[in-house]
Amino acid sequence: MGAGPYGLSVAAHLRGAGVPVRVFGEVLGSWRHAMATGMFLKSTPAATDLSAPEPGGRLADFRRVHGEPELTELTPIPCEVFVRYGQWFQKQYVGEVDPARVVAVVRDGAAFAVHLDDGQQLTAAAVVVATGLNGLAHIPGQLRALAPQEPGPDALVSHTSHHTDLSRYAGRRVAVIGGGQSALESAALLHEAGAAVQVLVRERRVLWGRTPDLARPWIQRLAQPASPLGTGWILAAVCTAPGGVRQLPASARLLLFTRALGPSGGWWLRERVEGVVPVRTSCRVTGAVADAGAVRLELGGPAGGPQTLAVDHVLAATGYRLDLDAVPFLSDAVRTAVACVPGTKAPHLSGAFESSVPGLYFTGSLAAPMFGPMMRFVAGTQYAATRIARHAATAP
Repeated sequence: MGAGPYGLSVAAHLRGAGVPVRVFGEVLGSWRHAMATGMFLKSTPAATDLSAPEPGGRLADFRRVHGEPELTELTPIPCEVFVRYGQWFQKQYVGEVDPARVVAVVRDGAAFAVHLDDGQQLTAAAVVVATGLNGLAHIPGQLRALAPQEPGPDALVSHTSHHTDLSRYAGRRVAVIGGGQSALESAALLHEAGAAVQVLVRERRVLWGRTPDLARPWIQRLAQPASPLGTGWILAAVCTAPGGVRQLPASARLLLFTRALGPSGGWWLRERVEGVVPVRTSCRVTGAVADAGAVRLELGGPAGGPQTLAVDHVLAATGYRLDLDAVPFLSDAVRTAVACVPGTKAPHLSGAFESSVPGLYFTGSLAAPMFGPMMRFVAGTQYAATRIARHAATAP
């Protein structure tokens, strides 16, 4: 279920092992419909490869096949390039992807009955949930109340995942809530489209990534080893050994999941925001009221008393909540049979990414509380896909 980086990678490895597999979804659908035009990937080229069962499926291979120059760490990757790469990878290693929507997955003896929106019903020995962040967007309750029907581009509040084109807000006042890449890049795009935008950040300052140094001295490489998620021993360790992360106590895993990567902006984005877009730090939204087709935000912070800000739209770059209840196609019986990581609504998984329901696997972001932050990024596809495919291919 899902044809994003993890779904495509798992399917490629299963097909490489000769396992019959059906893939449902839209190829790189979230990257095409939940990211605004003009956005770039925060990841470096080396951390953006999908996982194929044989050599030749890297982003660099795709660029070479199409006569395009190889990208380096100093080359931000446009989302449209990654989408083209994913579509090429699908044709090379996966084959047909069925756009039918899965409406129900029901346990049927030792197998699963998979119901599609066109009325078809299939039987599967195993199901891999690789739906990414679909349905997991989080908007805090006080902002959510601004849209009694449904948040979205035409409502007073929306989430960054609701947008493909931010130019619709040209000439309008927009408050962006958040201090991470999604917030900062959305703010830059809004400003460049002619919106009057402000960014409201809870933290005391905005953090920015460092410009990559392609010729770092060996002493620096030793002190701060590189990894797909950045430099430093902690990040290098969690990327090298996701299985080791899984062996940690649940409390330690959750601390790592929440603290290892804080909100920050890509180094290449800094010049488009800093000194260009107004950013309020140490600023919390304490209230939000709809007022004659606009929004009045009540703000709190250490400097002075409460303040208000009037805007036409609020863009929530407030992240995602990992919640099995937001996976709509799992039947109630299947969902309640899935054991969760203590303190979360994310599935507890074996070393092969199998849940407590035999034959039901989860990968991508929903696996991050078990295997660490690398599962939130494309860089985790090889680790996950090889283990899921190996286990599913040999399961009775």
